[in-house]
Amino acid sequence: MRTELISIETDTTPLDGAFHWPEHRLLRGAVLLFHGNTMNFYVGAPRFLPPVLTELGFACLAFNRRGHDILSVRDSRAAEGGAFQRTSEGVADNNHAAAWLADRGFPAPVVIGHSNGGMLGTIHVSEHPETPALILLSAHRGGGIEHTRNSQRMLAGDRFAEVFEKAKALVAAGKGSELILFPGWWYVLSAESMVDRFTTMPHTLDLAPRIKCPVLYVRGDQEAKEPYPAEDFAARAGGPCDVEIVPNCDHFYRGREAAIQSIVTKWLAGVYRSK
Repeated sequence: MRTELISIETDTTPLDGAFHWPEHRLLRGAVLLFHGNTMNFYVGAPRFLPPVLTELGFACLAFNRRGHDILSVRDSRAAEGGAFQRTSEGVADNNHAAAWLADRGFPAPVVIGHSNGGMLGTIHVSEHPETPALILLSAHRGGGIEHTRNSQRMLAGDRFAEVFEKAKALVAAGKGSELILFPGWWYVLSAESMVDRFTTMPHTLDLAPRIKCPVLYVRGDQEAKEPYPAEDFAARAGGPCDVEIVPNCDHFYRGREAAIQSIVTKWLAGVYRSK
């Protein structure tokens, strides 16, 4: 495959990424790759899937949303990254990336999203019915505070209610960009991002009936069903949905990348053979 580092303009910070395309193969189409929370375009699935997808004839766009990594700087001391992410911004970034692909002759790409990128993928595909296929890699269920007990525990343990009230107070006081340290998995978030995370995310299962294209939902067997509801999504999907539970596999697919590559490529090849 050939790879070009690219930049996608937004109304604020540009999105960095990599555009991979097949050499000496007929193009079948394109794929948009959405990374997970605090990840980026050069780790995880956006890194290990393009080599096999381009072998199938798909051009692949892997890109950073503005909410990438945890914290970063670009060309000044102003911080950016996942600590400041908001759902609406992530949705907008995916639309910017889709428009970038459309300008290059790919108006209806396949969407592949991991974890938070999968949740955002369900939003994107529900709003883009022309999408030919959706692959959800351990997509979390999303939803408001009533649906996110697992995320609350991961983030702040038994102190969630206390920290959430602190974050809301900071937002109300005009200090939404102030960073808060957490004992759990995400380490640090702005007050605004924390409030956004538990008040604006749509419920993945509520979006499922609106998605009519073929869907593949993958989950590792070391992941809990409640936060990564593959079977429930399949039951509610508006079109065909296949579920794969990968043995000996965690949320990040460590050591199981080849298994994920095989599952994804075989399924996607089957979808395109039936077209």
